[in-house]
Amino acid sequence: MAAPLDKTTTKTSRGGSRWILWGLLLGLACGITFGDYCRPLMLVGEAYVKLLQMTVMPYILASLILGIGSLTAAQAKELARKAGGLLLLFWAIALAAVILLPLSFPHWQSAAFFSTSLVEQPEKQNPLDLYIPSNPIRSLADNIVPAVVLFSILVGIALMGIKEKAPVLRGLATASEALSRVTGFVVKLTPIGLFAIVAAASGSMSVQDFGRLQVFLVAYIVAALFLAFWVLPGMVSLATPFTYRESCLLARDALITAFVTGNLLVVLPVLNSRARELFRARNLQRDATDSYVDVIVPVSFNFPTVGKLLLLVFLFFAAWFSGSAVSGAHYPKLLAAGLLSFFGSTNVAVPYLLDMLRLPRDLFQLYLISGLLTGRFAALLSAMNLFVFTILAVSLLTGVAAVRRARLVSYVVATFVLTLALLAGLRLYFGACVKNTYTMAQVVGRMHLLSEPVQAKIYPSPPTPPPHTPGKSRLQEIRDRGYVRVGYLKDRLPYAFTNEQGQLVGFDIEMAHDLARLLKTELEFVPIDRERVADQVNAGLCDLLLSGIALTPDRAAEMNLSAPYREETLALIVPGFRRKEFTSRAELRARSGLRVAVLSNQYYTTKFRNALPQVEWLEVSSPREFFEDTAQRFDALLFTAEAGSAWTLMYPRFAVVVPQPGLLSIPLVYAVARGDQEMADYVNAWIELKRDDGTMQRLYDYWILGRGAAERQPRWSLIRNVLHWSK
Repeated sequence: MAAPLDKTTTKTSRGGSRWILWGLLLGLACGITFGDYCRPLMLVGEAYVKLLQMTVMPYILASLILGIGSLTAAQAKELARKAGGLLLLFWAIALAAVILLPLSFPHWQSAAFFSTSLVEQPEKQNPLDLYIPSNPIRSLADNIVPAVVLFSILVGIALMGIKEKAPVLRGLATASEALSRVTGFVVKLTPIGLFAIVAAASGSMSVQDFGRLQVFLVAYIVAALFLAFWVLPGMVSLATPFTYRESCLLARDALITAFVTGNLLVVLPVLNSRARELFRARNLQRDATDSYVDVIVPVSFNFPTVGKLLLLVFLFFAAWFSGSAVSGAHYPKLLAAGLLSFFGSTNVAVPYLLDMLRLPRDLFQLYLISGLLTGRFAALLSAMNLFVFTILAVSLLTGVAAVRRARLVSYVVATFVLTLALLAGLRLYFGACVKNTYTMAQVVGRMHLLSEPVQAKIYPSPPTPPPHTPGKSRLQEIRDRGYVRVGYLKDRLPYAFTNEQGQLVGFDIEMAHDLARLLKTELEFVPIDRERVADQVNAGLCDLLLSGIALTPDRAAEMNLSAPYREETLALIVPGFRRKEFTSRAELRARSGLRVAVLSNQYYTTKFRNALPQVEWLEVSSPREFFEDTAQRFDALLFTAEAGSAWTLMYPRFAVVVPQPGLLSIPLVYAVARGDQEMADYVNAWIELKRDDGTMQRLYDYWILGRGAAERQPRWSLIRNVLHWSK
């Protein structure tokens, strides 16, 4: 009969877990009670995490060199062979979960404001910088774990062949023991650190953020818990003498710490000691057991864990959330690229994978928000992964592993049935609880001027031009008559449009009000015919035209144009489900029969016509003609990424695509009558001042990026919403 776990170890583990649990619960209660007031506690939490991280890199260096240096060549080969096969099994489990989870996602409709990710080129990463330690000291200082591990492995291998290595090994063992004691002291502070982290996180995360990410969060959490507390520990009970209860009990403190800190690195020393305790408690410790543990824990940390790989589900969530989909043909490429890129930081890998799928890069912000929860469950699952992997690998290497075939079949069948039940349950839950009430069109409709507007009059049609006095400058006439007349183009979202209150708003309308304040006059807005822009501006129907018109040679010859105040990127707007058909210029050139709608702009249309000679170009008078086309006459609309993103908020079944490679920028300018150089110079000086004082950036953030467009309620808290002690 197997020996039970040591009672002292069990009692200590339970006592530590109890205090950790109290810290977690009190932190949650504090966050719910005080809400945003708990944010300063994050400093305490960060200090605790830094204390935990303090000994990790030296521990990896010492334990790896000690562990590998203590092995014989035969033991090292056996470790690589058996642990390598086991690692592939864990990866297969994680990727299977990634493929299955999207089956639970419900139907969803969405759109987003413009994101610079649509036009940014992905940064090229040099993997050599991550894995080859040209300067090991710098790698240690910069916490570049893979480089430190490679250096330690090479030193350990070199040490294996040295006969007089005993003094070095004793020194490394002493250093490793000292580092473990420091870690043990810091771990005693866990309840305090976890209280601070949980209070700050639960007090700052908004209900809106959680609701928006509910599908990904719930799916990931359910899968992580299923893998952490059924699949992985079940493998231990099937293939080793250890029971499910024993493995979970000893790993409990490490799992809780990893969960609340969201940091796997800090629990490596704890996992190492717990794995040793498990073999020691059953009297199954062999000569090489400790050496194998010392090698496997830090080395396996550098390979993508199940918890880390499961985060690939976010890519499927991002595609689903943006109204797209990942086709089955792209699965092998995505999973292979995800596996390789997840050897590094997920914060680097996720933007790269979003770019690979041609998904808006601003979805990465959702990934960062979700990290408040998924990061903790990923750390918990990864900690269980490392613990179980270590137990299984050491059991195989020391000969104590034994597969219980009678239970294997029942375990596999039960896992299969539970997997189907979880997927069906998630689908039913999402169908009942996740209501896809599309609100972005209302968000755009409720956008308003950021600054106090001046007195303004809006003409429904072009009025008679104001009288002109020969010899008097237009600026002087504007001041004398007491108003500045601004022309605008209708349907020029987000530069000039009418909100749901019937107010004329937009980026350039906001600029017009700023100009009137500067001139100390009132405002008049005049609609200008898109087909007769130059004629009407030169005829004096308006003092200047502010509607984000594109700079072209023809317009420069017909009117006086300001210096560019913004640049946009030429793009295509297409039905969302067809997005992937338009991502490559080479593929577009190879296709025939495409019908692309275009507004009258000969200069930029010509550029695209030269690049895509087989496309049929169909002129439209307004973007609405394309968006509201029921006869399906068009495959795409040639437009700009910035303005096109605003239109897709109103028509969410469409998406913006910037065909790669290469970008074509379009400068936007303001226009005044031909020959009116004084007015043009004044407008240029005004643009420069507004750029320097931050007005342009503030308007760009609001009208183009949508920051602050959706009203955010203060974080719910007991003292604010129940006791009404705070506003």
